[in-house]
Order: sequence, then structure tokens, then C-alpha cells
Amino acid sequence: MAAVSTEMPSQASVTQPTTSWLEPADDILYEIVDQQIRELPRMGAREVHLASTLSRILSSFAWNNKLGHVESEMLFLLDRAKNLQRRPDLAFVSYERWAHDRAIPAEPAWEVVPNLAIEVISPKNFANDVVQKIEDYFVSGVERVWVIYPLVAKVYDYESPSSVRILASRDPMQAEAVLPGLEIPLTDLFDTGTKPK
Repeated sequence: MAAVSTEMPSQASVTQPTTSWLEPADDILYEIVDQQIRELPRMGAREVHLASTLSRILSSFAWNNKLGHVESEMLFLLDRAKNLQRRPDLAFVSYERWAHDRAIPAEPAWEVVPNLAIEVISPKNFANDVVQKIEDYFVSGVERVWVIYPLVAKVYDYESPSSVRILASRDPMQAEAVLPGLEIPLTDLFDTGTKPK
């Protein structure tokens, strides 16, 4: 098994090329991009708290409305031919894409494309990596991407890689085509201990 560096270079950590399932050290979060393992930076306490808050809101809404699965830090196999595996901080998978009564596989990555992918940005994230991730999501069939910046209390709501709305203050987070009826005021996220000081 290849060793994975814990030092922070100018871009995400990269190890040797891969051709099949990889199992890096159990204590790291990783993705597989361009046949290479990329170690992901850990979120800080503020980002974890915000992601947990949003997960509770989305899980309750999806469960009560029988819409789908909400997952936290799940590794998704987005493209088997390229072995592209991405790990959003949060994701929503509708029952249309994976039925409620269908078992979740035991493999390291779930081979399904989420409808909604959510990234919570911490100071350790690199802009180029985030842009590439957004591109990969949409090319793979993700319908909506939310990129959340806790430090500045803003959400970038992507309908495509080139169509984005910047939400701030009391703007609601919505994704009608993905989660019909959902409306989350940003104050519900940023007034729960994550508001910038």
C-alpha cells in the first residue's frame, strides 16, 4: 500500500497511479482523480458544525417528504471508465437514482451520481481544486452544486459550471428541481455558531 504524505503542498496530496479500488490509510479522506489518490484536507470545527447543521436540515426534509438519501463525506464512483471518485462534504441522492429499498453497496465507493453535491470550504481548500470538482460533478450528471463559504457567510449556488448565483444575508437556499419545496434561509446556517466575527 502506498504511503500518503500528510504535508500540505501547493495542491492536494497525490500518490501513485491506481488501476482499481484503492484502500489508503483508514484515517485519511481521499478521492481518486486521474488515476491518483488525492488526500483531502480536513474541515475545521466551524466547517464541521455548519455541515452537520445542514445535514440535519436536509435529512429531515428528505425523509419527511420521501425524496431520497442525504449522505455526509460519502465517496461516490462518478465515472467507472475513468475510475473518477469524488467525496462531497454532503450529497443528496434521490430515490429515482437509488431506490429507498435498494441496499447500499459494501464497496469503498457508492456507484451512483448524486443529484446535489455540497462543498463546505475551509481555509485549507485550494480554488483550482474546487473548480475542477465542480466541473467533474456536472460532467458526471450532478444537477446542482452548492459551495459554502463559512468565513464570509456566502453560498455559491451552481446550476452549471458557468451559471452561479451568490447567496448572502437572508437569501434562501433552494433547489426546486432537486428538492422541491426546500427553502433554507442562510441565517439558519450562519447564525448557529458559524457567523464570521
